[in-house]
Parts: sequence; C-alpha cells; structure tokens
Amino acid sequence: MNRNQRVNVRNVLMLAAILLATLSGCATFEKCGFQGCPADAKLNAAVKQVISQYPALEAPNSVRVQTINHVVYLYGQVNNEVERSTAQQAALSVDGVDRVVNSINLSFEGR
Repeated sequence: MNRNQRVNVRNVLMLAAILLATLSGCATFEKCGFQGCPADAKLNAAVKQVISQYPALEAPNSVRVQTINHVVYLYGQVNNEVERSTAQQAALSVDGVDRVVNSINLSFEGR
C-alpha cells in the first residue's frame, strides 16, 4: 500500500469514528429531546441537593453538575483535593448514578 492509499484509509477511518460518535449522541437526543431525559433531570437535582449540604463546597468554590444517561459530570473549581473528592463521593451517594466523571479543577493555592 502506498502513502496516498494509507492516508485515504486513515481519513475514512477517522470519518467513520466521527460519524459513529455523532450518531450515538443523536440516539440520546431523539430519545430525550432538547430538555434531556426526565430521569437525568431528577438525578441532576438530587446530586446538586446533596452537594449543597457540604459547606466546604460552597462559594468561593464552584461545583457545577451535568447529568447525561445516568452519568454525572462534575466541573468547576475547589480549593483542594479533599473538596474535589468530597464532591465526587457526594455525587456517587445518589441512587441511580451509574458513574461520575470528575473534572473539577483545583484553585491555584490548592496545587
């Protein structure tokens, strides 16, 4: 196989991967619409409520929550790793949460 054929095969594979990822997102959209799945909205509210019970996670810290297909995505900023872990454990404690993706950043002083 020459170089041009390898490049073409690679491009086709990349396009197929992008298309597959897009279609899986469409399947979720078609199932739940613009407002998302009702179960996810309930989980999102429950996780926010549990997180609000931890004073260490309140301002000036900022923990935001997004729930998609029973997976909770945490993002924002906290002061240290203990607070980051606390937010994750709080989210995991909610019934119905399948997994937590913790993308919370540490503030400059926490690094």
